[in-house]
Amino acid sequence: MDLALVWFFIIAILWTGYLVLEGFDFGVGMLMSLLPRGDAAHREKERRVLVNSIGPVWDGNEVWLLTAGGATFAAFPEWYATMFSGFYLPLLLILVALIVRGVAFEYRGKIADAVWARRCDIAIQVGSWAPAILWGVAFANLVRGVQLSETHQYVGGFWALLNPFALLGGATTLVLFLLHGTVFVALKTDGEIRARARRFAGVLSVAALVVAGGWALWAQLAFSVTWTWAAVAVAALALVGVALTNRAGREGWAFGLSAATIIAAVVLIFGSMFPDVMPGLDGGPSLSIAEASSTPYTLTVMTWVAAFLTPLVILYQGWTYWVFRRRLTVDHIPAPAGLTWKKIKESAF
Repeated sequence: MDLALVWFFIIAILWTGYLVLEGFDFGVGMLMSLLPRGDAAHREKERRVLVNSIGPVWDGNEVWLLTAGGATFAAFPEWYATMFSGFYLPLLLILVALIVRGVAFEYRGKIADAVWARRCDIAIQVGSWAPAILWGVAFANLVRGVQLSETHQYVGGFWALLNPFALLGGATTLVLFLLHGTVFVALKTDGEIRARARRFAGVLSVAALVVAGGWALWAQLAFSVTWTWAAVAVAALALVGVALTNRAGREGWAFGLSAATIIAAVVLIFGSMFPDVMPGLDGGPSLSIAEASSTPYTLTVMTWVAAFLTPLVILYQGWTYWVFRRRLTVDHIPAPAGLTWKKIKESAF
């Protein structure tokens, strides 16, 4: 068995897990100003409902990104070096956005102050909107192909990454994650915010079908292979299913179909790249799976470690979702328990 090929598929699975799980996290973060309604006090409670809906799981979802990056570094060091040096600025922006977002999640409730909460909300939104767009731009460039030298160095420059196909890819991940997050809110909450999320999801499902459908057809016709038409068809049917099940009030089915859309998109992306990890632009030099892979011994050790530890991680994360499965409403939100600036100054001085 070709372990390099196996690890290419494993990394595709890891990215699938990350984009499906972190995708609704990003969606919820982007909804912080779009979904809450009412007076200032009620909007604050609804924002806290949104934060609490992903509070127990958002950091666990990011583990999939760390695992995907670590697996790429160990299994395909040449791929890791080329991609992270060539895409340095977009990946740095994503990293900064994730850090800012994480800090805002953790510290939003530490201080009972409206201005503080608003600044944290802005940080959460920026830390959600930016990666939602930039991940799409990055993966679209991998589908389209990039300018590589004969020694597998990226030579295209930053602005070459912002081509029309990649920008449409960014819009695609943006609308898919926003839809995914909205359906999750409808699944995880009750009351007015649930009804509002369902109505918004109905609008977003149509927008996703148009935007994501346009990008998928472009990718399929210009850069992909015959068998990935199946992924395009699955994604289209799943989006139609999201609209229908959401309208019927079947949020669980809608969320599952939304996840299926993202899974199909990842299949299209990695299927279009295969057998390369970084296809060359317009038939230029590319980096293949075989050229990028580590030694057979390294891949063998990684395979044994993954076989033992991955099921434990999945079981633990699944248990976490089961424990925090109940719906939330504004009635579940207690009065703010954070410190005031006065208490902080008194304790400090």
